Amino acid sequence: MSKSISELIKEAENQFIELKEQFSEGVLKTISAFANTSGGVILIGVKDNKEVVGINLKVGEFEEIVNKIVDSLGFQPEIKLVSFNRKKLIRIDVQKSSIPIKYKGIYYKRVGNTTRGMNTDELSRFFRQDLRWERLTKPEFSIDDLDEETIKNFVSLGTSKGRLNLQNRNISTQVLLKMLGLIENEHFTNACILLFGKNPQQFFLGAKMRVVRLKDNITIIGDRWISGNLFKQYYETEEAIKSLINVRYEIKGFNREDIWDYPLPAIREGIANALIHRDYLEGRETQIKVYDDKIWFNNLGGLLDGVSLEELLSAHASKPRNPLIANIFYTAGIIESLGSGIDRMRSALKEQNLPEMKIEANHFDFNLWFLKDVYTKEYLTKLGLNERQTKAVMYVKKSGKITNKEYQELTKISRQTATIDLSELTEKSIFIKIGKAGRGIAYELPKLTNN
Repeated sequence: MSKSISELIKEAENQFIELKEQFSEGVLKTISAFANTSGGVILIGVKDNKEVVGINLKVGEFEEIVNKIVDSLGFQPEIKLVSFNRKKLIRIDVQKSSIPIKYKGIYYKRVGNTTRGMNTDELSRFFRQDLRWERLTKPEFSIDDLDEETIKNFVSLGTSKGRLNLQNRNISTQVLLKMLGLIENEHFTNACILLFGKNPQQFFLGAKMRVVRLKDNITIIGDRWISGNLFKQYYETEEAIKSLINVRYEIKGFNREDIWDYPLPAIREGIANALIHRDYLEGRETQIKVYDDKIWFNNLGGLLDGVSLEELLSAHASKPRNPLIANIFYTAGIIESLGSGIDRMRSALKEQNLPEMKIEANHFDFNLWFLKDVYTKEYLTKLGLNERQTKAVMYVKKSGKITNKEYQELTKISRQTATIDLSELTEKSIFIKIGKAGRGIAYELPKLTNN
């Protein structure tokens, strides 16, 4: 702002101007607010009523104020000592920052002539617009807080995949992390802490996974919390889910093949999707709920601005919420090409003849369901179905519905027997009756719900 001192005082306090009689903590809050909003000017040595009183500074005190601003905010605006009406003033010109600026852990904003701390919703919207949260740093996080074993494993995975090219395998940890964009101004970024920290939850309390086994919507029969860095969460979450679902074995030639309720590639993609796209500003964990007939992934961090659900479900360019995290997961071979996760999950489910996955998303959270095919021959036999009825269920799984006449033709039985069989299937809630009386009546399987 190029206005003169007299112009600034005449205009008085507004969205872009703040008058302060003395240097105080309020100045630091206002610098944060201006930097996070649209910039502004602070004049120190002027009362709210526009009276110019000046500021008396001892030797070296101006330099102390400058150092206080830089040390407290990690940000240096333009600070000058100026004269007006024979009095000394401090003028601070603040430009809008390319990264968010906080003071004592709080991000401030300018609203009219007031400086206010952002609430949770405001902060979330602020970072969604900026998309640079990953690159913010924590000066208090040191190299001793890094998990060297995780870094070592990452290097091994990345090089084996051909996605991490290191001429020197003995490269130092700091040089490696700088090369990966995980160090800014000699400090470790939020993304680095989440990916490679020993205890990221020290800084991000909600950065956890919760895997719950439920019998119904309220009856919990298993509950596991998973913390640590994102690599640890990825692998341990997979093991937690596997412990809660069924596996059967098929002998193919001389090999035994494990057949899980849900394909493991789809489960891994679902976990990676949650870790890469979650909103880490929010204080709640990612939840994965395992039911008898489905798995529900609930993640904080919905659709980004400009991305629709329709676009997500079709061929689309990748736009991850956390591109640094996404890139590290890609380099490690945990995910393939960015933006392909949805298609990979769909393909894995289809290959195992499971229902199409279901997705619901808005700008706040993302919900993904894998639906289990409970209508197996083993399950139907346990329910007491005869061979004809089991055959009919298999038919409906493919065709969508069956009529009495189609049942007769399929099983080579009379209309009377077909009616009795279909009535039993309806009474057991395996089939539901649809359509009008007579030839308009058909039978289909009940739809699995997302509740």
